[in-house]
Amino acid sequence: MEVFVDKTKCTGCDHCKDVCPVAVFEMYDKTAAEVNNDSAPENMKWKGTDDPAVVKEWGNVNDGHTHFKTKSVAINGPTCILCQACLIECEGACIHIKDDSGTTYQSTYK
Repeated sequence: MEVFVDKTKCTGCDHCKDVCPVAVFEMYDKTAAEVNNDSAPENMKWKGTDDPAVVKEWGNVNDGHTHFKTKSVAINGPTCILCQACLIECEGACIHIKDDSGTTYQSTYK
């Protein structure tokens, strides 16, 4: 199982970490060296700029979560059991999963 996060779209909401039953995700300050420690393709790695459309949608939301200070990193992707809880809860629609048969899944916020 391969799991990665598009850092440009990650809002840092913690939902993926909160709902994952097998601890695939960890949150890192967006300035931390570990922020790109998953298998995200180069164009989805953190380079210091959030997707403007995601910021427009989530930048002023006050829902008890801190937005745009941390980024999710799929540090334990191979442990994923494909329950898809993270895919449902992800605000930024930034989580990508590729199962062992090659089927891909992407988060879409409920």
